[in-house]
Amino acid sequence: MTLDALSEDVTQADEELGGEIAVDLDRETRNELAMLVTALGPESTDELLRRAVHMLFQSTVETGTLDFHLRSGYDVTYDEYLSGMTFDEMTGTNQFPQQGDPDDRRYQF
Repeated sequence: MTLDALSEDVTQADEELGGEIAVDLDRETRNELAMLVTALGPESTDELLRRAVHMLFQSTVETGTLDFHLRSGYDVTYDEYLSGMTFDEMTGTNQFPQQGDPDDRRYQF
């Protein structure tokens, strides 16, 4: 897969999510959410869920977990996704590919 495939998949997932998501909560999650609502007193439960997604996202970025999964599935990193170009494109590696043995040129006159 490629950077373009990742961008298309992210756009498609964003469209599929829409504005609202209905989530079934198990008992443990519901109890934990109730504790957070009680302790933190947000304006709405939605605010806590938004914060939870932000924290999970930040954690996966900081630990390298996101890059691991992106590299495994799309052969790109999150930084490459943000910049819109792969590392090879940034450094120009793809611009001048070496054909065959790079040492053959020294024997040409």
